[in-house]
This record gives sequence, structure tokens and C-alpha cells, in this order.
Amino acid sequence: MSIRVMVVDDHPLWREAVERDLSDAGLDVVATAADGREAMARFPAARPDVVLLDLQIPEPDGVAVTAAIAEQSPETRVLILSASGEQTDVLAAVKAGATGYLVKSASREDLLDAVRRVAAGDPVFTPGLAGLVLGEFQRDTEQTPLTERETEVLKMVAKGLSYRQIADRLVVSHRTVQNHVQNTLRKLQMHNRVELTRYAIEHGLDEE
Repeated sequence: MSIRVMVVDDHPLWREAVERDLSDAGLDVVATAADGREAMARFPAARPDVVLLDLQIPEPDGVAVTAAIAEQSPETRVLILSASGEQTDVLAAVKAGATGYLVKSASREDLLDAVRRVAAGDPVFTPGLAGLVLGEFQRDTEQTPLTERETEVLKMVAKGLSYRQIADRLVVSHRTVQNHVQNTLRKLQMHNRVELTRYAIEHGLDEE
């Protein structure tokens, strides 16, 4: 079955170019949107497998849209395609529920590969993102700590090893490596919720 993709970007030429690349590669572009409000309005009927989403879109922004999609449709994968590679943007997107993050300088081949991998449930975890996540957990190890194996896998990803190379090195299956990375993503998202809850309690927001 063809992968159903929704493309959300406020730049018409870029949106059309991405849509064309996806269609030419045999992927099914089921909807496009120019801003967060349009994306959320079209999402239910489109039922995409993957939402290819820019972060810097008119409100609600990409992080808010990612969180809403993760809440409404956990089986839908969100792949961020952003001009920004800033740490704060990357972490905010992943914590909101994104399964992958690419910068717009990525090649057409990298983009198509990322969409297919994300659709299959394989997180697109770049070396830089793995390093960021490790740092995030090391900063506050009391909250949802990583297991030794998860830390080991992330360190290898941070060094640029592919999931296949990691699987060979650890003598485990590719699926096992993928599961470790997915568990890490889930923990990071939970890590964010714990921090938000703590903030709410400390500031009396839970009593409003």
C-alpha cells in the first residue's frame, strides 16, 4: 500500500516542490496545508500515515500541531522538515511527539528515505539529535532515566552509526535497536510531561 502523506508548509513553492517529489516517488499526498489551523482542519478527513510538517508556520505552530496530532492520532507519524536545526526547536518537536526531524537542506533522497522509515515506525534519529537527547537526560537523571542499553545505543547513534551497524555490533536484531530508540523517544516525551506537571504544581496552575 502507498504511504499517505500530508504536507504542511506556509511557503507555496516549497510545499509544491515537496509534494511533487513525494508523488513522483510513488507516495500518496492526501492533503496539503499552509498553516496550523488549516492542517488541523484537514487532518481528520485526510487520515495520513505521515505528516510532513514545517515548524515555523502561522499559528498554531509546528510544535503545537505535532502535540495535537500525537494526542488525536497516536498511530500517525510526524516528520518535521524545518529550516532550523536549533537545539531548542529539535527538542521541542521531539518532546511534542515527532518521530523524526530533518533540516530543509536534506537531499531529496534523504527526505524520501526519512518519510518511508518514519511510516514504518523507524525514528529518524540523526547523530546530532541523539547527542541532544543524551544531554537532556544527563541533565536530570532522576526523571525517566534511560537503561544502560538505551544509553549505549544512543551513544552509537550520536557517533553516526546506522541502526544496522549498531545491531551488528551489539549482536541483536535491527528491530531491537529500533525499539530502544523508540523507548527513548517515549521517555523524552514523558520527561517533558513530568516537567510540565511539576511546573504547573509549583505555580499553582493545577488549582485553577
